[in-house]
Amino acid sequence: MSGFVEKPEPIEVPGLVHLHTGKVRELYQNEAGDLVMVASDRMSAYDWVLPTEIPDKGRVLTQLSLWWFDQLRDLAPNHVIGTEVPEGAPADWAGRTLVCKSLRMVPVECVARGYLTGSGLAEYEESRTVCGLALPEGLVDGSELPAPIFTPATKAAVGEHDENVSYEEVARQVGAETAAQLRQATLAVYSRARDIARDRGIILADTKFEFGFDGDSLVLADEVLTPDSSRFWPADQWQPGRAQPSYDKQFVRDWLTSPESGWDRRSEQPPPALPERVVAATRQKYVEAYERLTGASWS
Repeated sequence: MSGFVEKPEPIEVPGLVHLHTGKVRELYQNEAGDLVMVASDRMSAYDWVLPTEIPDKGRVLTQLSLWWFDQLRDLAPNHVIGTEVPEGAPADWAGRTLVCKSLRMVPVECVARGYLTGSGLAEYEESRTVCGLALPEGLVDGSELPAPIFTPATKAAVGEHDENVSYEEVARQVGAETAAQLRQATLAVYSRARDIARDRGIILADTKFEFGFDGDSLVLADEVLTPDSSRFWPADQWQPGRAQPSYDKQFVRDWLTSPESGWDRRSEQPPPALPERVVAATRQKYVEAYERLTGASWS
């Protein structure tokens, strides 16, 4: 059992139809048929949406995504139309709202890995493969891979695990041509972003993208290259063979699995509220990622 500890009631706004409550985002449709995505401050971990929010998190995710969309515009068109807050919406939506094209979404999490960790490491330790791709012997947690790899996953509902699948399975599900487009676009965008992040002292270990079709054109959608969808490591502290310091939700995961939290991840009990020091430290991680990547001050 997992999902929301406390599922929020969606806010009603004149002229908007509420479509979906995700782990972090509320999705609406306006009268023109465009999508309105609003990033909340909710935090998810271990397939649970936690009862404690992280102040400013939704704005950081939105503003960082916009920055990355600009950096990647020549490589991949994106779904953003504008950032205006719909009339009658709460003032708190400012800075966390994206008005987007309605796309025909591809039901695949497009994951790129340049370093070995997480679920990729677990599979590698069993079979020396990740998503069916053979990797060399001798890699450890945090090792840089010989070249970035495309390791897709199936999209899961809130409270369920995404499942890593092979490229062949993606081709079977969405067709060989679309699968090839997804792989090419994912690796191209990852490689560009990895180089940009590296210039700013950050290792982009892995990340996941979502794509959809606008007619025949493949379009980058949802959030992109945020601490929620990526692993960012400080380059000057990278040391293969151990867990890396990071600018993401790992701080929350570590606290939840510590004796201090009193929570058993294997139980069906929901996780507890986060203490204030964990909330403050997590917010700082997200803000620091934004500032280091964009070069702008968060205020």
